[in-house]
Amino acid sequence: MGSDTMHPRVDAIVREARAAVLAARTAADLEQIRVRFLGRQGALTQLLRSLGTLSPEERPRVGAAANEAKRELEQLLEARQAEAVEAERRAQRERERPDLTLPGRRPPAGAVHPLTRVQDEIVEIFAGLGFSVAEGPEIETDYYNFEALNFPVDHPARDMQDTFFLPGALLLRTHTSPVQIRTMQAERPPVRVICPGRVYRRDADITHSPMFNQVEGLAVDRQTSMADLKATLELFAREMFGARSRIRFRPSFFPFTEPSAEVDVLCFLCGGEGCRVCKQSGWLEILGSGMVHPGVLRNVGYDPEEVIGWAFGMGIERIAMLKYGIDDIRLFFENDVRFLRQFA
Repeated sequence: MGSDTMHPRVDAIVREARAAVLAARTAADLEQIRVRFLGRQGALTQLLRSLGTLSPEERPRVGAAANEAKRELEQLLEARQAEAVEAERRAQRERERPDLTLPGRRPPAGAVHPLTRVQDEIVEIFAGLGFSVAEGPEIETDYYNFEALNFPVDHPARDMQDTFFLPGALLLRTHTSPVQIRTMQAERPPVRVICPGRVYRRDADITHSPMFNQVEGLAVDRQTSMADLKATLELFAREMFGARSRIRFRPSFFPFTEPSAEVDVLCFLCGGEGCRVCKQSGWLEILGSGMVHPGVLRNVGYDPEEVIGWAFGMGIERIAMLKYGIDDIRLFFENDVRFLRQFA
């Protein structure tokens, strides 16, 4: 509608609104203009509401002009709104355009988990002594986890408080010794393996976890002895804890070894003098060991009159706690970045 056909009051409002729309630069400016002229209290809306005050002759002409002006302003605002939105999008894309000349941002580097670090170190030590790595399933049968290892039916380790039993006469292995059984069934002597892996027991406190990691070792040959076992573990202790480390054997009992021994390492905090860490004994327990029981050898088809063997087993968490001075096993599994960053 041209200004010459409009009522003077309508024409004044339209001219002012057009000028404001053309001067607007942003979508927010255009919204303010829409409210100013077409909102509930807008100039054109107020004019339409005041038609009742006009004379009967003037009312239709002013009403028609005001409605036509309203449609024109709505179309003009809609077009300018689309232009403003597109302009703002272009400006935003330009602001966010990456500067390819800037150096890239390197993601923070991770670190090897302390348990993985210690396990790799243990594997490397024994690999240097001619041991190969053997692995097996974490879900086991009673035969491989207990029976083949000379556990009597009434042994406490079979109790529900220690073992996670599963449907179908299965269980979560309580040690990696079943891997030794499977290895001996598959190979003829000489056998020389270490068996790292996760194991599961119903136990949880600051020094025990329901899931933890073990490394067990096995050597079977026609001629070997407790002296070979002791020499091997002495070398391991020096490599793991330092050249001044010393170990001692204490008599113990395990169903799958005879004789059996617990192995302690000289407390590297007090040097054997006695302190809080070693509970004033001067020694720290690190693993269990012994000569393979003849019954275990017979269970895998070996003749105990022809071959002899020895075995040992240690918790990787236990070794890591001693090596790094950690007093709570739960830190290994909480994934606190502040803790893990110390091993970067």
